[in-house]
Amino acid sequence: MHLPATAAEEAVAAELAGLAEIAPTGPIGPVSPVGARPDGLGSAYAAALPGARAAVLTRLWRAFACEPLPWITHRERSSGALALRIASGSRLEGPHPDPYATTFSAVRASAPPVTELLLDGRPYRRASLLVAALGLPYGEEFAAELDESTASLALSRAGQPACPEAGDLAAWEWEQRVVDGHPYHPNCRSRPGFTVAEQLAYAPEHRPVVTLGLAAVRASECRVTGEWPDRWREAGRILVPVHPWQAEHVVKQEDGPEVRPGPAAHPLMALRTLSPADGGPHVKTALSTRLTSSVRDISVYSIETAAAVSAFARSLSERLDGRLHVTRTLGAVTAGTPDLAAVLREPPEAYADRGAGERVLPVAALALTPYARSDAWRAGFARLALSVCLRVLDLGVALEAHGQNLLVVLSADGTPQRLVYRDLADIRISPARLARHGLAAPALSGRLITDDVALLRRKLFGSLVAGALGSTAGSAAALAADLAAAAPGLPSTADTRALLTGPLPTKALTLMRLSPGVPGDQWAELDNPLTGG
Repeated sequence: MHLPATAAEEAVAAELAGLAEIAPTGPIGPVSPVGARPDGLGSAYAAALPGARAAVLTRLWRAFACEPLPWITHRERSSGALALRIASGSRLEGPHPDPYATTFSAVRASAPPVTELLLDGRPYRRASLLVAALGLPYGEEFAAELDESTASLALSRAGQPACPEAGDLAAWEWEQRVVDGHPYHPNCRSRPGFTVAEQLAYAPEHRPVVTLGLAAVRASECRVTGEWPDRWREAGRILVPVHPWQAEHVVKQEDGPEVRPGPAAHPLMALRTLSPADGGPHVKTALSTRLTSSVRDISVYSIETAAAVSAFARSLSERLDGRLHVTRTLGAVTAGTPDLAAVLREPPEAYADRGAGERVLPVAALALTPYARSDAWRAGFARLALSVCLRVLDLGVALEAHGQNLLVVLSADGTPQRLVYRDLADIRISPARLARHGLAAPALSGRLITDDVALLRRKLFGSLVAGALGSTAGSAAALAADLAAAAPGLPSTADTRALLTGPLPTKALTLMRLSPGVPGDQWAELDNPLTGG
């Protein structure tokens, strides 16, 4: 059924039409994609809208089905269907969702998307209109974000090249093939503050080459940890890499330092992290806008702890017999504010032997490959990922091993060889567990340090199982098979028993978005596909 476009969808279409005539310019260069605007992008965007609407509605319905939302008073499951009783007395009905069917790529769809839900018998085919009709607290803002997410997702899907199932792509090219964003968050492609031109110029799925900015800041105003390269120093000053969006909308607006053009780079899956076109360390920049749920700045705490956490994680990974590599944080700098900071990180591809045909893929990209459709391959990958990450947890570190942070090194024939983990900013470290193994905890305090068993398990299980392995499997049945095949090779620990027998945690992202006054993560529990509960 044809649906009229929303204001957000119409705004994107209008901006697309105008890009043929206007090339906006930012402080360090043109704000436009490399080369000409792709022919037919406007029509491709229009064609992508129905699928984007269904993808966002599917994520929202899964959240309603699984998260502890306070205004849902009862859930009634029947064969193939689910009905929710709302506190207002309304009844919301739809298909029974598979919580692990989170793969929506054109190459491989794990389940039919939700195209319609019934609220008191009235059909709703747009997430934003449904949220508005429910009258939820903070729902007006959330509904607007859902519309923006839908429009941005359609733009992300438009103009995509055919994905090679086993092509010899560079590591950054694989990252740019992950188009659909967060598998659980309805705001999977929310990019508030970005114009269409800026999305085309900076977002990885549009495959641009980005010009990093360099802000010259007096060294006395900077806090540097690790080694900062000489090429990004000058007399008495530190050159701080700045994302071009940040340069235009934050640094410039705050009367900050002058930002000069820097190196060309490829944006990675995280958008604000970039791979320099001429090689070298990846650059994680601050981006002071909220993508999905979080503002992507870089805290002073993260800069101050970067070197110590990196050295500690590297030493811990040496106990894994070469099965896990942690990318080193080479240097980090802050000019005293989360809005002007950067981290230089070793590229994951440093741990692949290209001469032997090895390559590195982010786990989020595995669903785009033929490997994810092989039961035997997935079982081997699950065995590797679970055995390594559970061993690290037993030693005392919970990795946030979702599909963006966790990468896998594949042999020339596609066999999983070992893991690479990047971005240590949100791991959790347990001094008590480390002490049980005779290991010294790093000299740190703050949010990275905890002995809370529930928190440690949520951090790992929610990212690795519900996120990385679930998205690779594509369904509860496939994930159950993967876990069952991997189980005999896993370490015999209380953590392993909890993972294989208890409910599986996942972040309650919709609840968090509708609870802006509640700090920190909130959680939902998914049925364990091995046990059905």
